[in-house]
Amino acid sequence: MMLSPTLFANVMLAMAEPEAGHAAGDAHAAHKPLEAMPGIPEGTITGIMAVVIFLVVFAVLAVKVWPTIARGLDERAKKIKDEIDAAQQAKVQAKEALEQYQQSLAQARVEAQKEIDKARAQAQVIAAELKTKADAELGQMREKAMRDIEAAKRAAIAEVYSQTASLASTVAGKVLKRSINSGDTQSLVEESIRQLETAGR
Repeated sequence: MMLSPTLFANVMLAMAEPEAGHAAGDAHAAHKPLEAMPGIPEGTITGIMAVVIFLVVFAVLAVKVWPTIARGLDERAKKIKDEIDAAQQAKVQAKEALEQYQQSLAQARVEAQKEIDKARAQAQVIAAELKTKADAELGQMREKAMRDIEAAKRAAIAEVYSQTASLASTVAGKVLKRSINSGDTQSLVEESIRQLETAGR
């Protein structure tokens, strides 16, 4: 804190007055009265001393203190400027990172949609293959069932005709009062089967 020249002069004057009183006491003790200096007004020496001391203090402050304070202020200002620059750079980097993240996210969404479409197409292909295979197996099963049904039908018809022929032979034997041999029975069965096939067509 810098003192004004008037205040500094008053302080120095107050410091000089006790010394003058002490010197006057010593003079009275030695019985040697002091005489005023001729041609110099009272208090001029004190004022000159105050000005000299003020100049000395001001020089010391200007040479030693103010450069240190100015250097500290400059360093503080530089630090604040560096922090502002770092904050702006961090802001730019954050913006670039956000843009890159958004681009990556958009690209990931596009790739995910492609994978979904690919999986959907594969599922459709697999479903079509399974349907074709199922249709083929169903057709084979249907053909086998028709063959089995036809074979069972033929067997049932043959059984029916066999029993019918046997019954007819018995009845005819009783009617004709003679027994029909196995050759006659076989002929009757074959003829009945032919007639049945002809009627079925």
